[in-house]
Amino acid sequence: MPDFGVSEAEETLARVFAPWIVDMGLKPQGFDASGGDFLLPENPALVHVGGVICGQATAAAADTCSVVALAALNGRFRICTTVDLTTHFIRPLKPGAVEIRVEVLSNGRRMAYTRVEMKAKGEDKVAVTATSAFAYLED
Repeated sequence: MPDFGVSEAEETLARVFAPWIVDMGLKPQGFDASGGDFLLPENPALVHVGGVICGQATAAAADTCSVVALAALNGRFRICTTVDLTTHFIRPLKPGAVEIRVEVLSNGRRMAYTRVEMKAKGEDKVAVTATSAFAYLED
């Protein structure tokens, strides 16, 4: 695996993504040959009137963490665009930190595919899953 760790991921998050994504405070935890782990810290701004973390926030986190995990596997950020993002909201996420695991299913020359699972920190039950497809816009 190329030399791309937590500090490179933090720099990529700060440099590449829109300010509102940066404000979510996603924290890379580490990477391995199949993907990466992230933490979405507790953030009251992501909680909707129903008292749970809103689905839009978790979908954005899945998309963003997938792009960063792909950068780690590629050893650098490659400009890409999301072709498909399918999310499944299995159970509500109460306010608090969320653990995110990205598995890279395929990482080709032009396309990449990921699967994401999210759980409330310290919980065993998956709350949100997402699958994504990305098209690389550069080599």
